[in-house]
Amino acid sequence: MNISMNELKAALRRCFEASDYFVGNYEDAANMVLWLEKHGLNGLSEFKLALPYIGEDKNKPLSNVIYEDSTSAIIDAHHRSALNCIAAAVDLAHAKALESGIATVTVHNCHNRIFILKALTDRGRSGISAAAYWQNGSDTVTEHTAAIRSGQRYPSYSEGVTNLTSSENDKQALTIICSSRVDLTSSLQNSKSHFISPKQVESNKEHTVEHGIEIDTGVWEEINKIGLGVLVENTERSRKDAGGN
Repeated sequence: MNISMNELKAALRRCFEASDYFVGNYEDAANMVLWLEKHGLNGLSEFKLALPYIGEDKNKPLSNVIYEDSTSAIIDAHHRSALNCIAAAVDLAHAKALESGIATVTVHNCHNRIFILKALTDRGRSGISAAAYWQNGSDTVTEHTAAIRSGQRYPSYSEGVTNLTSSENDKQALTIICSSRVDLTSSLQNSKSHFISPKQVESNKEHTVEHGIEIDTGVWEEINKIGLGVLVENTERSRKDAGGN
């Protein structure tokens, strides 16, 4: 079925709010899914993979900083989805880069890491060069890199199989680098098997704006089913307010 971007964003906001994401967090999460889908990077497919973590996030500890100095930090996300925690990690890297020129933040125990692309794009548009790197898989390990130049509107993204083995520390880890002085886009390797340039990302967006978003009926129903929790809560609150309680 075909839906508008506004319809999808509203439904996703309700979904994440019903999943007990904090105010601001559920806006960020909805925008991350929508951004990937709008720019041809399979946001809804990634959202489907994230569903088990979204449902369990409310039962997990909040992300916390386990090490920090002036130019770096290490964060434990406690196996939460990136939708729930990654925007804050990018904000921390951004703030440190403004102070010191370059900063690195590593996030451990984080799932669905591709959703970081929206947060990286925001940093590039605000005048900071930003990049992120992570690995997926155990037997066959793939490397993923995303980067955006300061002042650029769209990021680059690459994915490719590597001969390197993934250590326990690398699994579900993500490294974020931000700099107010250095162009970090040179870290992106065009030789990887799958490379998407900023120009292609822009072209994908233009296509989506013109044609709308195609969504699997089952995924659409699941988003709205979860989002019903917000509507039920609001109805119950309204009923109590009407009774003068």
